[in-house]
Amino acid sequence: MKTALGGWPAGWREDFWSRHGSDSSWDLIIIGGGISGAGILREAIRRGLNAVLVEQGDFASGTSSRSSKLVHGGLRYLATGDWKLTLESVRERQRLLEDAPGLVQPQRFLVPIYAHSKPRDWEMRVGLGLYDAFARKRLCYRLDAETTQRLNPTLGADGLLGAYSFQDADTDDARLVLRVLRDAQRAGGHALNYVRVAEILREGDTAVGVRVYDRIADQNHTLRAAVVINATGVWAENFTRAPEHKNQLRPLRGSHLIVPQWRFPLGQGISWQHHEDRRNIFVYPWANVALIGTTDIDHNTALDDEPRHTAAEARYLLEAVNRRFPQLQLRATDVISTYAGVRPVVTSGAADPSDESRESALWVEPGLVTLSGGKLTTFRVAAQQVLEAARPFLPHIAASTNDSPILDPNTTALIDNRLSPAAMQRLQGLYGHDTEAVLDGATAAELQTIGPTPHLWCELRYAAQDEAVTNLGDLLLRRTRLGLLLPQGGAALLNPIRPLVQQALGWTDSRWGEECEHYRAHWQAVHAPPEAA
Repeated sequence: MKTALGGWPAGWREDFWSRHGSDSSWDLIIIGGGISGAGILREAIRRGLNAVLVEQGDFASGTSSRSSKLVHGGLRYLATGDWKLTLESVRERQRLLEDAPGLVQPQRFLVPIYAHSKPRDWEMRVGLGLYDAFARKRLCYRLDAETTQRLNPTLGADGLLGAYSFQDADTDDARLVLRVLRDAQRAGGHALNYVRVAEILREGDTAVGVRVYDRIADQNHTLRAAVVINATGVWAENFTRAPEHKNQLRPLRGSHLIVPQWRFPLGQGISWQHHEDRRNIFVYPWANVALIGTTDIDHNTALDDEPRHTAAEARYLLEAVNRRFPQLQLRATDVISTYAGVRPVVTSGAADPSDESRESALWVEPGLVTLSGGKLTTFRVAAQQVLEAARPFLPHIAASTNDSPILDPNTTALIDNRLSPAAMQRLQGLYGHDTEAVLDGATAAELQTIGPTPHLWCELRYAAQDEAVTNLGDLLLRRTRLGLLLPQGGAALLNPIRPLVQQALGWTDSRWGEECEHYRAHWQAVHAPPEAA
């Protein structure tokens, strides 16, 4: 097998510090390796800046791998008057669908309409009319009760008047982060995981750099910059306090359940209001499973602790499903896995968490720009706003690249007759220009899917070799999603993947045993189904 062509090859960390570890200087240092930080790094490189990103954990290990996986326009924001955010989100959704086929995919949703229940028919007609107007496309339409029932036989029929169908999109959120980071790397950017910022360095009141600790290399380094960007999401106030009370962060937790597709067969997503509090609930087909979400509650535990669902949240979601789909009788024992993410919402003082705006907020100090809040869908817009805020400290920054594709387009048409066109589109969407490296030297066995998931064996090999994997969680929960898609976090895979991982990462038998033990314990504590939690 030839050497892979990807982005974090063997020795990359040592090579970076040998070149840049002695009080190096940058235009921009970005703290935070989620979608916000990745988007800022990509836009900075496009605009001619010398930039580096550091992340205290793994890339996308926070909110950006624990979202609802939806690239959506925010239909519900219309009800709270956030028209600007909805317009912005719809336009960005359409651009991502065009720029990243295979990674950002159309996802159709139905909203059933019932007699004497919300949402009302007219409310959906008006809201979806605006949705289409914002997208400049007719994507929404009305279904009668008979057609709705035929499409969804398990949907409750009592009082059903019909449904409205509308289009949003879904993605693999962690892979979206990796794709953006790789685009930035190829253009000259740098991204390091497991590098914690111990301190923002200041001269007087001006931020001039950071002191960091590389947890893998066990080294301290100083990086200096014209501007430091704090894109740490819910951790933003660890580095700077919000300037005004109204801009303070309100961490909100969203929990999700994953069940097998055979247990909850779906041809499209379905969205409805919970019978208790009228919050929007959804279920949709994602990565060959059914994804159910989401809660929206204040997260009051320590931010550095792994977020996880509570028994009450699991009951809340299961009760919503069984009331709307009475034939299913879904139980906790049907759940494969769970996950919870903490949203960095900037509070407006709303009593109900679901009434809080999802608009991003910027805090600007001399040499330091902090971004918090915002949505997965609008990461590019937020990145451009950050760079405009940093312009006074970077007089040589180039103009905005608003007309450029959000993701670098694939210029090479790859064909592998051993894979279906759909499988090839998926690979090219997830890996972009690295698709050739993923397929390089792949055997027929490596092109097989792993159980009922869409993942191929060659993706595991590539990720271990070239995607900055440091532990099994990186590999099974973020580079691939096998830990969420398979029972017991894919424990049955550990023996088959052992030689692949040990060869790629040089782990001894002792290290392998320690990694397996830690991964199993982590999965049980954070992702286990409700009854097994």
